[in-house]
Amino acid sequence: MPTPTPAASPDPRRNIPRMDELLQLPEVAAARQRLAEHTIRAIIQVTVSQARRGGVPISELPAAIAQRLEEKNSHSLRPVINATGVIIHTNLGRAPLPSAAVDALYDAASYTDVEMDLESGKRSKNRGAGATAALLAACPGAEDALVVNNGASALLLATAALAPGKEVIISRGELIEIGAGFRLPELIESTATRLKEVGATNRTHLVDYERALGDNTGAILKVHPSNFRIEGFTSAVGVDELHRLAARHGTRLIVDLGSGLLTHDPALPEEPDIHAQLRAGADIVIASGDKLLGGPQAGILLGTKDAIAAVKKHPLARAVRIDKLRLNALEAAISTPSNAVQDALHLDHEIHRVRTEAIAEAVGAHVVAHDGRVGGGGAPECPLPGFAVSLPEHYADALRRHNPSVVSRVHQGRCLVDIRCVPAHQDAAVIAAIKAVG
Repeated sequence: MPTPTPAASPDPRRNIPRMDELLQLPEVAAARQRLAEHTIRAIIQVTVSQARRGGVPISELPAAIAQRLEEKNSHSLRPVINATGVIIHTNLGRAPLPSAAVDALYDAASYTDVEMDLESGKRSKNRGAGATAALLAACPGAEDALVVNNGASALLLATAALAPGKEVIISRGELIEIGAGFRLPELIESTATRLKEVGATNRTHLVDYERALGDNTGAILKVHPSNFRIEGFTSAVGVDELHRLAARHGTRLIVDLGSGLLTHDPALPEEPDIHAQLRAGADIVIASGDKLLGGPQAGILLGTKDAIAAVKKHPLARAVRIDKLRLNALEAAISTPSNAVQDALHLDHEIHRVRTEAIAEAVGAHVVAHDGRVGGGGAPECPLPGFAVSLPEHYADALRRHNPSVVSRVHQGRCLVDIRCVPAHQDAAVIAAIKAVG
């Protein structure tokens, strides 16, 4: 008589509750107060899929869903403590906003009078008037201003508006690539504007520009190099000389500074400022709002009334228009007496040392000399002398993964914690993080 075949064990995956049952969990009901239904369903589906593959025990499925719902935020960006010594750190969001700008973001988050005259009740044409007024007060060399989405869009708009269908003359030494692989030549030529390159990579003379001028010239463009310097056998033509040349030939001069330094700062002796370029004769100067200016991401155009008027009328101006939140934040960042960028740039040397030594003593480490940097393309190769806590290299990875995340610098096999960009009230958090991962 044949031996009976044992009955197959029931598949435990059959015990996985249905979606409608899981949606009735008390933790799901609580999560609906802060998470959208599609977000909740996605978390449940991912967790159930892991349970089907054996990654989550079926008996623990409800608890796993509850934990993931509790850990889920409505947004994904995490605040970090910048302990790199780089003030305008692009990977960390560039300039941290001053408290006045944060308040301005909050005030603009709901309904505002961004395009309404509250006195008459009619639509207003003064969108961004507050930010414009703040810029003009801070940079009196400008006659008018316009704020757009970012620095790249400001350059695109300026060249398209002032040289429509024509050539823009630029030195070969200024054909730079900006962040994420975007190259200025490709950006500008994405419209009908065409570039006419002059000079050589290391040397460009006034005569090079003169020879390039013709009936099809729309503007001359001078770009401040970002994140690099060319030294040695070099020459370049200044804004004042280019202005006189452009004026003689009835063409416009655009200067792209990028870094957003409004007026001269002794801490950055070689960094050109917007006011000086306007005084030297630039028709339009372009800068970013989230670099040395210390505000939100924005593209700032400052210049003469007729040049800015031409830019405002171009159809691209609507396509690159900035939102109400950043308009309000930019105005506040310019109008407040201090911001995080300036505080870090001008951090008192003795205070920097004392704070660093206190952290080092608390965690049993030692202090080393460390040069900070401006970052964000501003003042390349300009050291900012200071100090750092020196730790074993493996601390860097652990600190970065810690909550709160502390991003440090790894150099010559050591993890360096520089508190130049760390507000003093966060020193205790830095100490706690180092102790936790040590």
